[in-house]
Amino acid sequence: MEIKPIVLLSEYQILRDLIKRNTDQRVAKEVQQLSSELDRAIVIKEEEINEKIVRIGSEVEIEEMKSKRTMKVRLVLPTEANLAQGKVSLLAPLGVALIGFSEGDEVNWEMPAGTTQIRILKVNNEDLDA
Repeated sequence: MEIKPIVLLSEYQILRDLIKRNTDQRVAKEVQQLSSELDRAIVIKEEEINEKIVRIGSEVEIEEMKSKRTMKVRLVLPTEANLAQGKVSLLAPLGVALIGFSEGDEVNWEMPAGTTQIRILKVNNEDLDA
């Protein structure tokens, strides 16, 4: 069974606006992928949110299934991205792969060398609801 991303209505609108305003051709493929993910997403209201869903600003611990390597990243808007600080843009391939999925989900990550499978080990949204 295919897992569909779950996105808050407010974040869905932010992401659609980001897609519409993007002029950076270097991320055109990722913008198209994000648009496709949003097309199939389940859009929910704030009161329906599950704290284990990856959102804008989420801190996420993931495991690359093949190598068993783990890493922590925070999903941010493109203007806040900083790999040295572990902040990954929503328009980066990893950001597109994670947004809307939940702790325990396994998702495919499109990398230059091909597709790899990752598991979402932990999602922390504590800073988002303060």
